[in-house]
Amino acid sequence: IVGILKKVKNIGIKISIDDFGTGYSSLAYIKQLPIDSIKIDRIFINNINSDINNREIVSATISIAETFGLEVVAEGIESDKELDILKKLRCNIVQGFLFSKPLPDKEFIKWLRENNMF
Repeated sequence: IVGILKKVKNIGIKISIDDFGTGYSSLAYIKQLPIDSIKIDRIFINNINSDINNREIVSATISIAETFGLEVVAEGIESDKELDILKKLRCNIVQGFLFSKPLPDKEFIKWLRENNMF
């Protein structure tokens, strides 16, 4: 699978590990796979403003990603407090209902235009 992923990456497709830190995702993937980013599962984002353990897990994950030159995507951002904490922790990319619910492609393009992002 590593060979296939390298070929995919070589044609310009970025590769991310989804739900990092849960299930079958492993720290070993960071050094074994040709990835560009990791996505931190929302279970670690929930209550990040009041749960010090979640905050420390996210902080450590971001530090590890930075060491390997990877971008970090935080999933499930639902509040300004969560966003503020993630900014302070140097998270690269965030996604969640704070910004928009999932949208079909045409609605997404409309949303990008309305928000001066496209």
